[in-house]
Amino acid sequence: MEKTLVIIPTYNEKQNIPRLIPAIREHMPGVHIMIVDDHSPDGTADLIKRLQTRDSDLFLIERSGKLGLGTAYITAFRWALERDYEYIFEMDADFSHDPADLPRLFEECRKGNDLIIGSRYVSGVNVVNWPLNRIFISMGASFYVRLITGIPVKDTTAGFVCYRRKVLEKIRLDKIKSKGYGFQIEMKFWTWKNGFKMKEIPIVFKDRTVGVSKMSGGIFNEALWSVIRIKLNSIFHKKEYI
Repeated sequence: MEKTLVIIPTYNEKQNIPRLIPAIREHMPGVHIMIVDDHSPDGTADLIKRLQTRDSDLFLIERSGKLGLGTAYITAFRWALERDYEYIFEMDADFSHDPADLPRLFEECRKGNDLIIGSRYVSGVNVVNWPLNRIFISMGASFYVRLITGIPVKDTTAGFVCYRRKVLEKIRLDKIKSKGYGFQIEMKFWTWKNGFKMKEIPIVFKDRTVGVSKMSGGIFNEALWSVIRIKLNSIFHKKEYI
């Protein structure tokens, strides 16, 4: 297997991590795992350190506090690029992204795609245990993003993805400013604008059963305003990004 990294941001995920890491190992033997922990009060980082004593392919970046999803991924992207990883995954810690789907994303990326998106909406609505209002908000947000930006993606806020190294080398990571779900939109947008090949494949998204959701009104509002900023940057500052 080419050098591959799965990045998982965490905040208070002590209950999920001991189950998630073996599940990833089961479906993707040989993959490396990077946890980016934002100073979880529940001791997630301490748990990871104990697991590292018997798992040499498990890595940890500890941060000083809740600094945002986007900065967590960018920190890990830079770490991965410095160490010559060819395939870089993003996934959540709460089992909303099924580790069994990792090989599907990986194989699609190996076929010549540059970004594979595990999509909730590319083949209908594949979401389990979400209330209808949250589904409508999520689908409405993706429609809004497509309307404003023109990006040909059904699930613009999807966080279960696989990048090829060359995408992250090309995108100006220092220019990606969104911290929450807007980060997912911004990365997909500039992947598309830089001419990389993207593909959505259907997954079943299951809401967490353990722990507390990190979704908030502030994160949602940031994503909505990010779309306007992204579009304006693509018009007036395109040369800074491409």
